[in-house]
Amino acid sequence: MRHGFVKVAAATPDIRVADVAYNQEQIGRLMEETAAQGAKIVVFPELALTGYTCGDLFTQDVLLAKAGEAVSALARLSETLDALFFVGLPLAVDGELYNVAAALNRGRILGFTTKTFLPNYGEFYEMRQFREGPETVRQIRFGAESVPFGPQILFEACGMPELVVSAEICEDVWSPVPPSIRAAREGATVIVNCSASDETIGKAAYRQSLIGGQSARLICAYIYANAGEGESTTDLVFGGHNLIAENGTVLAQARRFRNGAVFADIDVKRLLGERRKNTTFKTASGRCLLRVPFQVEIGETALTRAFPSRPFVPDEREERDRRCEEILTIQAMGLKKRLAHTHAKSAVVGISGGLDSTLALLVTARAFDMLGMDRKQIVAVTMPCFGTTDRTYSNACKMAVKLGASLREVRIADSVAAHFRDIGHDMEDHSVTYENAQARERTQVLMDISNQTGGLVIGTGDMSELALGWATYNGDHMSMYGVNASVPKTLVRHLVQYCADTEEDRELGEVLCDVLDTPVSPELLPPKDGQIAQKTEDLVGPYELHDFYLYYFLRFGYEPSKIYRIAKLAFAGEYDSGTILKWLQTFCRRFFSQQFKRSCLPDGPKVGTVALSPRGDWRMPSDACAAAWLADLEKAAEEE
Repeated sequence: MRHGFVKVAAATPDIRVADVAYNQEQIGRLMEETAAQGAKIVVFPELALTGYTCGDLFTQDVLLAKAGEAVSALARLSETLDALFFVGLPLAVDGELYNVAAALNRGRILGFTTKTFLPNYGEFYEMRQFREGPETVRQIRFGAESVPFGPQILFEACGMPELVVSAEICEDVWSPVPPSIRAAREGATVIVNCSASDETIGKAAYRQSLIGGQSARLICAYIYANAGEGESTTDLVFGGHNLIAENGTVLAQARRFRNGAVFADIDVKRLLGERRKNTTFKTASGRCLLRVPFQVEIGETALTRAFPSRPFVPDEREERDRRCEEILTIQAMGLKKRLAHTHAKSAVVGISGGLDSTLALLVTARAFDMLGMDRKQIVAVTMPCFGTTDRTYSNACKMAVKLGASLREVRIADSVAAHFRDIGHDMEDHSVTYENAQARERTQVLMDISNQTGGLVIGTGDMSELALGWATYNGDHMSMYGVNASVPKTLVRHLVQYCADTEEDRELGEVLCDVLDTPVSPELLPPKDGQIAQKTEDLVGPYELHDFYLYYFLRFGYEPSKIYRIAKLAFAGEYDSGTILKWLQTFCRRFFSQQFKRSCLPDGPKVGTVALSPRGDWRMPSDACAAAWLADLEKAAEEE
């Protein structure tokens, strides 16, 4: 449970209608099995101890007495199991019958959560036997114990304040105002649902959408356990469609028509981080709901949850293509508006034959097409200098011509050499001064050409470079509109690949493919034997690692030790732990030290949930200290 990870389960036992002894045995078996597999919260279906389809047998004292005895026996069983269990049963209180979920933990019944909304339409007729639960919680006698009874009880984990669990029952979540809304507003991070939802055509998809949507609306984890095989088939069939969702994402779901348990690792700290950022998620004033402590061991959760190693890039080709088309449209629409608003006569793009400038040029061409402007008004400027190779120069020129832009070549070597003489810098000293002087000279050239042509300089730098500060201040760091500012490097590659795959001009497609095959490099150092001598990822680390770190650091606020832990899972077989640790340390140091470059970024369109604009998604003091983050990571490395 370190880092907020909690293994949970939704379990559908084999049952026999009205055979409480058999059902108790099957539920007990699954309690032991799920706890043995590390689940800390386990949810069973609605009325699982008796079967949901007992009909008027629910009015029989024999059935109710057996259910009461069984839930007490299951509570005793829970004494040796390290989990919080929710089991559905009918419960008679003060002469009336209620549909409840019993919370069992460490040998005790912690509470009976009552069903608030009783369906009495279509195939459902619960009001015939049951009463709606009370509006507030009260204490009832159950055996020798006083037990909370009512809606929206909050069960809090001792030693883990982030883990707060509340239950609702089946129809409650289908209602206009589910009880889980109030529970979440008072701090519940996990909602469980003991359900008996029958199968009809199309209902499974709707159910999945409903549970996923509720988890998104409440920024919570939602564990939904559904009745399955064993219920009466007189009129209905139940499929055991169990679901575990987290903030809109279904983490696990059961194969229908097969009883058993599904597991998932939920992340309650991630949920709280999302709630903190979401200012429209309002907590309830005061603490009105009853809070009941429960106990589980706060140990290490053996993670089975999958973490995509390229979180910005969809795995499925069709979805990836849709994402690429949407992003390109957002980029082009943003630039279109800026060009129109400023009455720009041209757009000036510095092209290097690398990925970022290629994408910027492709986006600019789209924007010009949207405006009905002649692509000849795009000024594509190549500026060869000390590190330029024939390959990148040739690709840049070919691409500009094939896209219909006006190609200009400005060789800057003499200007930079003159500048070195002016400031007394030795040409053989290939330090940062040598490199950055070239980048700043190129920006000056672009700015001046934009003045000549009445246009805007289009920025090419991507979000990954901004995160690492891998940009020359007032060099490639600066532009008049940065179309790639919120596109990470791993996604830049796929956007260019998408353009290559969909390009009708075969020769242009071939050029784009060669750009994709070219190592990422600023080309600021002289080539070796005609080949690129300076490879960015050799210096700052693999971008696929940095994009992974960036996503979980910004999107969910994960601490470095947690990022390190999940990165080892995500990149197993690709990078060893030493490599992951090394570049994560680099990421933390550079992200903090380079904020000053992000504090004065040009405008640019946001395309995803992670962005670094100082006017929107990320506002951070430029002199913030990284010590606590690096110490967290160092501690994690020492514990290995």
